[in-house]
Amino acid sequence: MTGFWLGVGLLLAALFVWSRLKGGRMPAKEVEALLAAGATVVDVRTPAEFRQRAYPGAINIPLSDLPARLAEIPRDRPVVLYCASGARSGAAAGILRGAGYESAVNAGGLWNMPN
Repeated sequence: MTGFWLGVGLLLAALFVWSRLKGGRMPAKEVEALLAAGATVVDVRTPAEFRQRAYPGAINIPLSDLPARLAEIPRDRPVVLYCASGARSGAAAGILRGAGYESAVNAGGLWNMPN
């Protein structure tokens, strides 16, 4: 069981580092402007996390499912991604940019999202 938690910790650390390199969090004012312009909001947390609380109008595509579900995300407008801490949404922003989404941004954690 200890090996499992070590693996989880290493994965989370890797996601954190990758998010900082590929998808650092965008300032709240810029996120607000994208939302006002009609950005698609994607929550990359698990379905259980999404059910507990989510940003209004967000669609839930867990990070692990993202590569297989890109067709659900419009390419004709900005995409604002969030999770619980900003690590998974940073990784997701990197995935989307790698897939050709030019305006995919990491908004950070749910609590970083504007009201």
